[in-house]
Amino acid sequence: MSEGPDATDLAANDGQRFDRLPATESERTVAGRATREAVVALFADRFGIPPATFDEYTFWEKGAGKIWIYGGEAPTPLEIEAIGMTCLRTRQEHWKPTTDFAQRFGRHATECVIDLDREAARRFASGEDQELAWDGDWGYLIAAQTVADRLEPLGIGLYVHGELRSMVPKGRQRDLTSSR
Repeated sequence: MSEGPDATDLAANDGQRFDRLPATESERTVAGRATREAVVALFADRFGIPPATFDEYTFWEKGAGKIWIYGGEAPTPLEIEAIGMTCLRTRQEHWKPTTDFAQRFGRHATECVIDLDREAARRFASGEDQELAWDGDWGYLIAAQTVADRLEPLGIGLYVHGELRSMVPKGRQRDLTSSR
């Protein structure tokens, strides 16, 4: 029977194991692994989500760059299929939040949120790219629509060169055309 991973095993990404993100760079043991500090800073700096929003959550990496958020504590490492929900992809030039993250935490965002009218929201949800005016930063945005005086996050979009590209995964895209 195995006694668990040894120190060398913990110094590498393992696609079958969740490892808690280190709190800071000084605690990092896996080269290139994001830190809790960097993840929370991204959400605060890019989207204006207060860092305290994540006080009761832990962040985990499974494999290389797929970050998960979990509401609670758990021992590390964990060899399970899933914990919480994916929230961020980090092993690319620009870190990309997930649709799940936008829908769950987007209500806390005060920056880089584009409020779409009904038709633009419909097109976004169906996966269409569209030309839109936006006077904010280029890059990943939280696309939302105001419904009953409340801003409802739809997902992540990528805004470049006057175009909003829907990042809604194909399996989650919906045709919201109604006959009203």
